[in-house]
Amino acid sequence: MIEQLHEAMQAIEHKWATLRLLVVGDVMLDKYIWGEVGRISPEAPVPVVRATRQSHQPGGAANVAMNLSRLGALVEVIGFIGRDEDARLLMESLRENGISTEFIVSKGFPTITKQRILGGKQQMLRVDNEQLGARSVEDYAQLQERVLAKLSGCHAVVLSDYAKGVLTTEVCQTVIEAACAQGIPVLVDPKSSDFSRYRGATTICPNLAELAAAMHGDSRNIQTLLEDAKTLVEQLGIEFLTATLGEKGIALVRNGSSYVAPAVARQVFDVSGAGDTVIAVLALCLASGIQPESAVELANVAAGVVVGKVGTVPIEKHELLAALAPEIALCVEDKVMTREELVRRVTLWKASGARVVFTNGCFDLLHIGHITLLEQARRFGERMIVAINSDASVRGLKGANRPLVGEHERARVMAALASVDAVVIFDEATPLEIILATRPDVIVKGSDYAVETVVGADEVMAWGGQVKIVPLVAGVSTTQLIARSMNPLSG
Repeated sequence: MIEQLHEAMQAIEHKWATLRLLVVGDVMLDKYIWGEVGRISPEAPVPVVRATRQSHQPGGAANVAMNLSRLGALVEVIGFIGRDEDARLLMESLRENGISTEFIVSKGFPTITKQRILGGKQQMLRVDNEQLGARSVEDYAQLQERVLAKLSGCHAVVLSDYAKGVLTTEVCQTVIEAACAQGIPVLVDPKSSDFSRYRGATTICPNLAELAAAMHGDSRNIQTLLEDAKTLVEQLGIEFLTATLGEKGIALVRNGSSYVAPAVARQVFDVSGAGDTVIAVLALCLASGIQPESAVELANVAAGVVVGKVGTVPIEKHELLAALAPEIALCVEDKVMTREELVRRVTLWKASGARVVFTNGCFDLLHIGHITLLEQARRFGERMIVAINSDASVRGLKGANRPLVGEHERARVMAALASVDAVVIFDEATPLEIILATRPDVIVKGSDYAVETVVGADEVMAWGGQVKIVPLVAGVSTTQLIARSMNPLSG
């Protein structure tokens, strides 16, 4: 369970869209040839891939930027490119996703590309186009100048190091010192085994192999590595170290303590890009004031989503929320929401392909009839909204002595039910405005209604939705319960 789940949900749905993050590092273009394997080549013992389509996607530091953008943030990315067609494709892809680019054309160096050939979901071959080595003094001077000019108003900086020549010790230290002087967190995804170049960053985020190389240790002995890493945290002057441990999860190491968030069990198709997703989520969490332990838990969930995809594919905000659904179901305060919050949540549900069910009522004195109605309603979709009448609305319908239970208490009780995904309170006599705002796929009411008398029925059916009438539990209602309590002998 994510300790700061409520704060994390508020950040995801509200704050992340207000954040501006800067990514500096080795940008690349990931290219794919997709096909099918049906035979072995007669020319050599290799499979023949019959190509069916081609695609490309920002990679490396550019994929970190893609993850940040898809999660809602404003993003700028700085790095080196060549003067070639791949540079055009990379910049075009980033700008189509609302990402600002500040690239320096490095003379004599191509835009780094990784071309993968896949047969089905299996990677058969990867061809890299790159030229390693230091760029000119002028290139590095221009890079640092652009980074320093972009720091003001930035909420976090990610240094994405793929050991392709961008993040030299001088570049790293210049950026870290300038960002820290402005109180901006700096997160590093390292490739160099010499972590001293990242000294003073907020956190360094190696994978297990990278941590073992930096510690001159054995990646098979995780506990020893994590214990020794505590000293490394102190030596480097970083706040904490975040290590991705594959199927073991993610470790957070401070000077004097360590914590491991277990991996979220998922079917793994491709781990490429998972580290980019982890550092993107961590950066957004730190920029939002989320504690590192909760940030690691959230990053773990995000990583579990992307390893289930083929290729370097960023996480989407709606995918992260869908993956968090089991935890949200246990957190009542994240299921009771305003109308505006509900509309945003429904938009994300629908982006994930979820079928949205809607029902409404006063739900004063929750009883078995209500529970049965809600359980039946939930079967018609993957997400269910319950709209409850406000106290004023109930009085208008039931009289001055109702409700017996206040609107906020009724909302929290409804939110505690496993069948309910969202609760919203409405003041109007009917829930029509909420129905129009959320456009549910199904409206469900009890058998005391006919389709013709259900509020919103015409509107829902007009956009292709359905209205379902379900049986009620005979002899059970709030009115009857009140009557029995007033005259026990009558029951």
